Amino acid sequence: MSVCDDARLGFSDIWPAMIAAMPFGLLFGALAAGKGLSPLEVFAMSALVFAGGAQFAAVEMWASPTPVLALIFSTLLINSRHVLMSASLAPKLGGFSTGQKLAGLYYMADENWALAEKRARLRALTPAYWFGMIVPFVAGWLAMSMVGALVGAALGDPRRFGADFAFTAIFIALTAAFWKGRVTAWTVAAAGIASALTYKLAGPPWHVLAGALSGLAAAWIAAGAEPHRTAATEAER
Repeated sequence: MSVCDDARLGFSDIWPAMIAAMPFGLLFGALAAGKGLSPLEVFAMSALVFAGGAQFAAVEMWASPTPVLALIFSTLLINSRHVLMSASLAPKLGGFSTGQKLAGLYYMADENWALAEKRARLRALTPAYWFGMIVPFVAGWLAMSMVGALVGAALGDPRRFGADFAFTAIFIALTAAFWKGRVTAWTVAAAGIASALTYKLAGPPWHVLAGALSGLAAAWIAAGAEPHRTAATEAER
């Protein structure tokens, strides 16, 4: 397969996710403009951070004076999953130069990580395929966040339309898509309760850490108990 064909394949795989991310880019730009950020600042934030969850969290916490340490901590916390994602992809990047690895992983998102893992099961992961995915995906996010910032004033406060709930809604949908019964139920319940209580008592960004640790602990305990339950059930049969 030629380099151009591989790049086109990357684009054909990523374009549905790119289209799905566009409304969130518009929403982020509008929310950021409502907090007083200029279109240029919104563009710079999207280009330098490029992490939807962290960007929405930063906008939610944005105030005057800016809580710099809290913003840095919440961004590191929310994006800590990228350490594991990068570690899983690292052995599959043998055909990448050092520069390609650094640039490619810097703009890694959940969507192109998942597609890259899927591709690696079938054939070698190439720079052409990888950048065929991330270049249009990144360009779409940058363009839509900029447009959102420009038209944000005309739209008014998007929260009056319930638009600020959109990002929460997509996480609920993702959780439902990965539902696997008892283990998922315990994980979601523990993470949700711990996060809500911590948010009420300590405020952000500590609720993210509390929810993540509680969810991990619940998943580990529930998963460890699952085989014993299954074995007992089989014995009864």
